[in-house]
Amino acid sequence: MVSTGMVGRGTALGAVLLSLLAVPAQAASATTAAERASSATKSTTSVAKSTTSAAEGMPAPDLTGLQQVLRSALAEGAPGAMARIDDNGTVHRAAEGVADRETGRAISTGDRFRVGSVTKSFSTVVLLQLVDEGRLDLDTSVNTYLPGLLPDDQITVRHLLSHRSGLYDYTNDMFEATVPGFESVRNKVFTLQELLDLSLRKPLTDKPGTTFRYSNTNFVVVGQLIEKLTGHSLGTEYRDRIIAPLKLRDTSYVHPDTAIPGRHTKGYLRPDETGAPLVDSTRQTVSWAQSAGAMISSTRDLDTFFSALLRGRLLPAGLLTQMQQWVPVNSTQGYGLGLRRRDLSCGISVYGHTGTVQGYYTYSFTSKDGQRSITAVANTSNNSNVLGVMARTLEAAFCGKPAAAPTGPTARATTPGGPYAEHHVERYEDIAPGIARH
Repeated sequence: MVSTGMVGRGTALGAVLLSLLAVPAQAASATTAAERASSATKSTTSVAKSTTSAAEGMPAPDLTGLQQVLRSALAEGAPGAMARIDDNGTVHRAAEGVADRETGRAISTGDRFRVGSVTKSFSTVVLLQLVDEGRLDLDTSVNTYLPGLLPDDQITVRHLLSHRSGLYDYTNDMFEATVPGFESVRNKVFTLQELLDLSLRKPLTDKPGTTFRYSNTNFVVVGQLIEKLTGHSLGTEYRDRIIAPLKLRDTSYVHPDTAIPGRHTKGYLRPDETGAPLVDSTRQTVSWAQSAGAMISSTRDLDTFFSALLRGRLLPAGLLTQMQQWVPVNSTQGYGLGLRRRDLSCGISVYGHTGTVQGYYTYSFTSKDGQRSITAVANTSNNSNVLGVMARTLEAAFCGKPAAAPTGPTARATTPGGPYAEHHVERYEDIAPGIARH
């Protein structure tokens, strides 16, 4: 793994990093033009490749299977779905459906979107850079840095980043009723302390350090630590430490503004009531999430970010290793420090994060060496069938063509999704993780 050429506040990209991550202006213009052209029809099917070699040691991505997964997401209720694979210089793009139900504009991998809890990986990188700078220690009580903030001095910084603090997730209450909960906070602006106070109305769910329990509250506190230790806003730290050094041209933290800047995919929230119309949830402050889920990005930028992270460009080797000390989530998933690991059917493990915010599901993962990355997005949420379908994009991207699908009476012929239809449906989201969605 490459551990040199790390970027952060006040550093410049070296020539090697530029060759890996930067896109020449002429090429970027061509890509943008091509993606805009692909938006001329209501549904697109596009795959673009360069002539450079793909990542070695993995089967080639199953592009046909990937397209089938995206179509299955539409069949399950997503207005649109898209994916971009960056494969060590080779780029594959696929898109199905619409970015805007009113105009019929086709969804495109060049669109921006809300990334939801993928924000947690950005927040973790900033905090671990502060660890590297000696400003805090992972195994020190949070109350050492923010005196009296939390009800138990045993809660450490590491517990926050690994979801083992026991802090109750306030979003379980906020979004128990999906659309009414969203409309009540769509234009509201919270302070980070106000969000934490919502959590502290409930007792700790577990003894600190003992149990993995996903909670957005943890990363609200991470945001408080970042602002206290740096004296700067979250947006400033994301920009100076990650966005600017990696030249992430579509990534921003616009809180509390409600609009997504530039060309973007609209998000559509499914109500809890069967048959009720989708709600356009694109415009919102996302103040209910902030450092837990309020960033905006694109498929290209997220691929670049996770590739750079696993290649050692954002953190020194020791901290990157600690980021990958896994707490079991279930039989095929682990959680490190602001980073998810998913073990695929072919024996390959991938690293990144999922993201849910009203109207958007995101899966953004990369290989262990950062050579192959995928970001896949569907522009709906509160739909566990779409959530489960989109997880199958990882199989298509990293496992290649699957074994022949079963036939006969044991085949699950009624389940959409083509060759990747055998995976379980995921019913728990990053929002209100204690509530199963159907």
